Amino acid sequence: MQLGRRSLLLAAAAGTATAATAATAAAEPRTGGGPVVIGHRGAAGWRPEHTAPSYTHAVQTGADWIEPDLVPTKDHVLVVRHENEISQTTDVSRHPEFADRRTTKTVDGRPVTGWFTEDFTLAELKTLRAVERLPAVRNRNTVFDGRAEVMTFQEVVDLARRLSREHGRTIAVFPETKHPTYFRSLGLPLEPKLAAAIRRNRLGRRECVVQSFEPTSLRRIAAERLGVPLWQALGTTGGPYDLVAAGDPTTYRDMMSPAGLARIAAYADWIGPDKSSVAGTSLVADAHAAGLRIGPYTFRAENQFLPERFRRGSGANDFGDAFAEYTLYYRMGVDAVVTDFPDLAVMARRSG
Repeated sequence: MQLGRRSLLLAAAAGTATAATAATAAAEPRTGGGPVVIGHRGAAGWRPEHTAPSYTHAVQTGADWIEPDLVPTKDHVLVVRHENEISQTTDVSRHPEFADRRTTKTVDGRPVTGWFTEDFTLAELKTLRAVERLPAVRNRNTVFDGRAEVMTFQEVVDLARRLSREHGRTIAVFPETKHPTYFRSLGLPLEPKLAAAIRRNRLGRRECVVQSFEPTSLRRIAAERLGVPLWQALGTTGGPYDLVAAGDPTTYRDMMSPAGLARIAAYADWIGPDKSSVAGTSLVADAHAAGLRIGPYTFRAENQFLPERFRRGSGANDFGDAFAEYTLYYRMGVDAVVTDFPDLAVMARRSG
């Protein structure tokens, strides 16, 4: 944490009226036009997630940041998949040459069956093609099945920079370290590879924000002194797996208390709670009082993902009044939204 950041936190702790304003101004990247719109896995509502078409569509429709979830290959290359188990997001099950790699593993304490990135080299993963993860929900997206490769993190960085040039604005990458304790146990730690990529590409505060659900992973990144903002993601039940594995009873609920937020502010700049943890609570105000910015997840347009009062029609997959939900959270004072539909979030932001 830089000296200026420490000063802001001390000021916030002292209750000065200017602390929250200074913290907001100091935390980058910022669009200057309202809350940051983050394309969740690109524009996952419109294209198969974590693909070049998904990221490109997100930026074309106004996203400020794009989110790649990071998992490693067998040869320790960072690739972007929501999970290391890839049967739902690629056509791996249709490749008979990989049939014998289907297996069951324990990931973060839970049994998972399928095919795993850590059992494939990058060259092997490049023979697969992406498919829509939720075909029953987003059938329209299946038209794009089989058209995009599995991307490396480096390819996402390259794409973000190309799109930044094309659109005349800085597009930030928002990488998440997925299951870092699990991968460290396999000898495939994520943080050194991510830190090396940030340094190699000279990614600064306006181009990269690193997120994780595991505070140990963020502390490892902080120790690298990369100068990029850090984002503590927060679940709804239980606690971060790194703490669970270490026997630490701290829960996500504990982390969202004023005392917990103060501890997060010692190593991070943002919190990212589930949106259900924000509505009807003081979490936005509490985060700001701790000198943190807040960006809830995940905003989607389908009825099944919306509060009941914003649902329209009878189908679970029909679109509801997503604009009303964005407006509600923008008025709460959130600093960012993580969304599968960045175009809708941008339209709602423009309408005030």
